[in-house]
Amino acid sequence: MRQFTAVVNPSAGGAGSAAALIPLAGLLREAGAGLEVEYSRSLGHARELALGAAGQSRIVLGVGGDGLTGRVVGALAGTGAVGGIVPAGRGNDFARAVGLPGEPARLAELLLHGEPKATDVIEVESAVHDRMPVLGSVYAGVDALANRHANHSRLLRGAASYYAGGLRAVMSWRPAGYRVTVDGTVHHRRGFTVVVANSGYYGFGRRIAPTAAVNDGLLDVVIIHQASRLLFFAVMNELRSGGHVHRRQVETLRGREVRIECDRDLPYGADGEVEATLPVTARVLPGALNLLS
Repeated sequence: MRQFTAVVNPSAGGAGSAAALIPLAGLLREAGAGLEVEYSRSLGHARELALGAAGQSRIVLGVGGDGLTGRVVGALAGTGAVGGIVPAGRGNDFARAVGLPGEPARLAELLLHGEPKATDVIEVESAVHDRMPVLGSVYAGVDALANRHANHSRLLRGAASYYAGGLRAVMSWRPAGYRVTVDGTVHHRRGFTVVVANSGYYGFGRRIAPTAAVNDGLLDVVIIHQASRLLFFAVMNELRSGGHVHRRQVETLRGREVRIECDRDLPYGADGEVEATLPVTARVLPGALNLLS
């Protein structure tokens, strides 16, 4: 029977992450599986716990949102270890992309009896991040700025902080000049954002890259060109269906390695974590992660 180690960050997911694990833990243990729970102090500590459990040949479960699960499960890339995700965050965008069930009984069945699938991972490299694994996407522009505002909000929490942060970022936005290099080919653009996607979803279920697949060995690059704020809000609304890609102001590219540079200091985000500034390089690690999905 399988042996699991679940890594939870109580400070990131609050009581919600631990609560999401309780019914699943009961089902796993009732089936005879072993389950240990580790509480991390930070994303870095979560990564250490994941690697430690993997070294004991245990299946590692990341319990939380995209940031925590990306750091926990992403740490297993290239190790041969097996990982799983227990969605317990605000967005759960990567879990959505790989079709993970939300019901505890169905998720338990998958974790107990499912076969690991070879899954692509993004490797992020910058002045701050040295080959950091990311599961979903890297984005640099008004979206990263909105995320930064939300994360530093003292008055608002949850979805409200992101709506307020997004409005503040858009209203204060000025055109950014990007240099986007995709597999050696340079593209100069002015726009609102550049998104490098492994997963098709980001930002609470928005289909930023509808054709992205986590097992094709490629990254989808979505560039939203500079336009009026009114048109930008229309594009943002179309992210729910993925229809934005049909607009002439939206450009899509594909490649294995993408470098994003800008003509001014601009933050980039990676699965909801924004603590760094461009330039950044993202490259795909094809099939590097064994994921129960």
